[in-house]
Formats: sequence, structure tokens, C-alpha cells
Amino acid sequence: MANRLEYATSPYLLQHKDNPVEWWQWGEAAFAEAARRDCPVLLSVGYAACHWCHVMAHESFEDPEVADLMNVLFVNVKVDREERPDVDATYMAATQALNGSGGWPMTVFLTPEGTPFYAGTYYPPVPHGRLPSFRQLLTAVSNTWRQRRHEVKEAGDRIARALADQAIPAGAGALPPDDTTITHALEKLVAAEDPVHGGFGGAPKFPPSMVTEFLIRHAAAQPATPGGRAARDLAGRTLRAMARSGMYDQVAGGFARYSVDAGWVVPHFEKMLYDNAQLARVYLHWWRLTGEQVGSRIALETCDWMLSELLTEEHGLASSLDADTEVVDEETGERHGEEGRTYVWTPEDLLTHLGPEDGAWAAALLRVGRPGTFERGTSTAQLSHDVWADPFTAARWQSLREKLRLVRAARPQPGRDDKVVAAWNGLAIAALAETGALLNRPDLVTAAERIANLVLRVHIHGSGVVPRLYRVSRHGAHGASAGVLEDYADLAEGLLTLHNVTGEVRWLATAGNLLQVVMAQFIDEDGVHDTAKDATDQALLALRRPADPTDNAYPSGASAAAGALLSYAALTGSHRAREAADRCLAACGAVGGRAPQAFGWALAVSVARLDGPREVAIVGDDDTPNFRDLRLAALASPAPGVVVSAGRPDAPGVPLLAGRETAPLGEARAYVCREFVCQLPVTTAEELERRLGPQN
Repeated sequence: MANRLEYATSPYLLQHKDNPVEWWQWGEAAFAEAARRDCPVLLSVGYAACHWCHVMAHESFEDPEVADLMNVLFVNVKVDREERPDVDATYMAATQALNGSGGWPMTVFLTPEGTPFYAGTYYPPVPHGRLPSFRQLLTAVSNTWRQRRHEVKEAGDRIARALADQAIPAGAGALPPDDTTITHALEKLVAAEDPVHGGFGGAPKFPPSMVTEFLIRHAAAQPATPGGRAARDLAGRTLRAMARSGMYDQVAGGFARYSVDAGWVVPHFEKMLYDNAQLARVYLHWWRLTGEQVGSRIALETCDWMLSELLTEEHGLASSLDADTEVVDEETGERHGEEGRTYVWTPEDLLTHLGPEDGAWAAALLRVGRPGTFERGTSTAQLSHDVWADPFTAARWQSLREKLRLVRAARPQPGRDDKVVAAWNGLAIAALAETGALLNRPDLVTAAERIANLVLRVHIHGSGVVPRLYRVSRHGAHGASAGVLEDYADLAEGLLTLHNVTGEVRWLATAGNLLQVVMAQFIDEDGVHDTAKDATDQALLALRRPADPTDNAYPSGASAAAGALLSYAALTGSHRAREAADRCLAACGAVGGRAPQAFGWALAVSVARLDGPREVAIVGDDDTPNFRDLRLAALASPAPGVVVSAGRPDAPGVPLLAGRETAPLGEARAYVCREFVCQLPVTTAEELERRLGPQN
């Protein structure tokens, strides 16, 4: 019999609907039940692509005896961290305060008021080293609750104090990052580089999308300075290393979540929409700055992978592919998940499917050999050299790659989390629109528009010019979770990018409406918050109103809002939006120079802010001579954060076009401005490129 997760929107929660655990979804009803029973809440947080979440589910949550113990002693709440990032962030902070680290699955014990008093991550079915078994933990926590309630209160108070101490002040009166902050951040990143493998730090190694965007923007703003050259080279080393690595799917495209080793050899095989959306855009911007063909190739392949593997029937983008592939044990017939099974190779695989000569060549190219780089004698695929530099070699590899792609497609495939997250689709809209426009792929721009239409149609509720967002949808129906700051901001970022690319006023207008909600509901005298001020989630708010300005795998709500607000201010002349962007950047200004890896997107936005950003008004239409050339030149400029409005003079709803005129002979004109103060117009792409150069 299904439990209370039967009608959930989240595929992760639906994976647990047949557990013998009497799961509740997060909400007031669960905490009211805990109060009625005078028992703790057991909060379990994970996500669909999480390997160890599946392991713990199989070992413990599917065990009837463990489930009986959980049901008797606790009210059990299951949360998808991707659906409720506010819940996840709040209790992950508590877990880290208690243990010094965190992860998923996350296991937290709460009072009926929502206060955490004990927390951890994965617990095994039997004791392992210092780690108790899950059953031992359940019994010990329950005994403490019943017999030593004062210890529970003391633990909760300690966690609350620790969370208060950890908070980064939003700082009324604090200033956004300045040139000194940027310089210190660059110095920190140069010092943190892995000089052997590229990237930053050791194992595990994550793709530094936002930090790399900061480096590219800084290099574009200061190309002739030592700092600008250092930023360009650092970004290039990192991006080349990832493009050749086992973390990038050399056969079908798309990046895995991270590498478990420092050398980018073995990925954690889950593939996330948010990683790929950000990386596609970063590689595109690297190509835009340097002309590196690796950048344009990876950008296109990553966009094509997103549409091939994550596009839903409703034209949204699904959240992820699992790390595990379900396989059947040949002896027992039992099904179980096996990480990486879809993706890895042996030399025999390549010889069988490609023949002796091509198989041996591919094995050497992809570093597939003995004893292997992964488990059971298998290897991930890495490029041993830049096969694309030579046309003959590139053609040979492309032919073999297509054969391997077909072989891969016939294998069991990883599961897909097909919920549509507003924020991550916003990131993807921006990547698809820009890549399509700059690399002459109008189909990608069309895909971005369809995704935007789906999110606006399904996720927005309410009427008029004050839209309110739901965070997730599935099969064309939205879930119950309200959008958080990152949803509004990242969706606005995608819509503003669509306006830059297409010139359509509706994208600018809708982004503006979303950002009005951001300024009214998420920014106040106390700072920048991740949940709206009219949120009613009392259990969560009793601990603290979520407000974390640091980036994680994708931009924080505050830094995402800063970027969208800055672009909107540049497109419309809104001083209120500009001031709100500065408010969102204030926390980064305080510590971003010392901790750049925690503020990569805020630093990238800050570079754009210090550069203006440039505003380009292109007056004309598709029938006007030179109009398309001017628009492409504007979009192709690496000027940090450049915004573009293109259309007829005085087009309604497009402030940047107000009062502009075409040239006397009917040619299109381009005006380059900063804060709506404009230079004389130009009529050629070459002149526009010069105007957008760093010296101007």
C-alpha cells in the first residue's frame, strides 16, 4: 500500500511511495502530528540522482523491521532537496554546524517545532567503524527524547547559536565588490589552482562554472593587464582539462556532476541540468573571448545533449539523469543499481564494436586499457590529446563516436528525474538562446523560447503584473512548492537573454514583472532572503528565514538576483533595480575577495557592474540593411554583462530604443551606452566592435 508520497510531484518522493515507512511530505500537518504524538520528526533529504540515497533506501527504508521502528518512534518526513532547496539549505547548515560536513542523504531529527537536535548523513544497516547502524541511531535518539529531554533542548540551542554565528551579514550599508575585491579574488584563485590537472583543489573536484565565468569576464574587461592575462589563461587551462576529461561524456556529450579524483578521470556519473546549462554558457563565452574552437564545440554538444536527453514531452527540461543504471543479476534475477554501467568501456568492448584496427586506435585515444580506471576492469573515456585539431583525425573519431553512441544507446540507461525546476530551466534558456544566436543554430533559440513558454504557462500563478512562481512541475502540472529567490532570478536571467537575442518585448516585460516580486518579497531592510516574506512555512521559519548568499552548484539566490537586476536596470534605466542589485552583491563585497569559490557568480556580476555594463540599442529591423550584422556584433562582444535591445525606433516597452533613429539612408544604427548615456551611433559591425572594446 502506498504511503503519503503517492501524490507527490517529485520523482524522488515517488520512488519512496511504496516503502513500508509511513512517509509524510514536508508541511504543517506532519509537525502537527509530531506534536500530537509528542515524538520527534525524522527528516530525510535526498534527490533522485543521488547514489547513496538509493543505497540507504534499499538497505533501510525498504526493510519492514526498520520501517516499523521508524513508524513507532517518529513522524517521518521525506524531502526532495531539489524541490525544497530552502528546507535543504536550512538543515544542511545545521548538519554542518554539528558535524563539520554534510551530504546526501541527509538525516536530521527535529522537535515538533522544527528545531534540529541531531543530524548526520548516510547510516548503514550494521555498525561500520565509528558509525552506528541506522537502527541503533533510531533507538538512541528516541531514548534521549523520552528520558533526557533537557539534552534535546540544549542541543537545539547550540545549533541555533552556531547558525547565527555562521550567518554572513547582508550588511545594511555594505558595498558591492570593488576593484580591490576582484584583484584579491583572482590572487586566491591563482593560488588555489591545481597546476597538474587544472581546476581548483583536490578530490573530489567539481566543475567551477561560476568562477570560470568570473575569470572570463575579468579577462575581457582587462585583456592587456597581467591580471587579465592570468585570468584568461587560468580559465583556459581549466576548461581544456574538463573538455578532455572523464567527467565530460566523450561519446554523447554532457558533463557529470563531479570527478571523484583530482585528475578528472572518474566522474560521479549523475548528470544535472544546472551543471550543463552553466557549462554550455561558460564554454560559449570562452570561445567568444578567445576564438578557441574547443569552447564552441563543447557549448554546442552540451546544448544538444540537454535537448536530446532532458527535454520532456511538454517542452521543459528535466532535472537530471541518475548516477546508477538498473541492472539484473544474472544468477538471482534481482534488480539493483550499478553506478556508471551505461558509460564505461573495456578494450574488448571497443575491439568488438569497432574492429581490430579502429578498436585499438580508439582504446589508445580514450585511455581505455588494463587494469582500467574504474570498477570491474572498466574505464571511463578520456581524450588523450586534442583529436579535433587535425581534420582527418577528427573525421575518423567522429565516425567511431557515432558507432559507440549507438552501442551505448542499446545498453540499459540511467533513470531520469523528469521534474521541471523553474530556476534550472531559466539557466538553460539563457545558454540555449545565446549559443543558438552566436553559433548560427536558430533551432536552439526556438527550443529556448518553447521552454520559456512552458515555464511561464505552467509555473506562474496569479494575475496581472505580479506573477508568483511555483518551483517545480511534472507532466505539465505544477507542484505545491512556492518558488524561491533563485527561481525568480534565474528565470528572469533566461528571459532577459531571450530579449537580447530576439528583441521581443514580451521577454523583457515578463522578466521585469518577476523582478518586481524579487524586490518586493525577497529584499528588505534585514537583507536578501531566499524565501518570500509572505511565506507561511512556520516549521522552517521558526529556525531562521533562509538567506545564504554563497554559491553552491549553481548561483545563490542573491547572486542570481544581482545579475538579473543589473541586466534589467541596464535595459530599462531602473535605478531601483540597480540599487537592489548592489544590495544583493553586498555580502560578496564583504568576503568575496577572501573566498572567491563561494561567490563566483557574484564576482562575475560585479565585473559587469564595474564595466557598466554596456548597453547596446540597435535601431532597425530584419529588413534594414546591416541590422543583423550589428545585432550579431553586439551579442558577440565579450564586454562583461553587455545587454542588447534591437528593434524599431521607440518600440513600446523597450526603453533603450526610445528616442533613437535609423540612419538617413534607412540603415540600422547601434548606440553604445552606459547608464543610458550614449555615444554617437555607428552603422557597421566593425565600428560597433571597436566601441565595445575594453578601452572605450
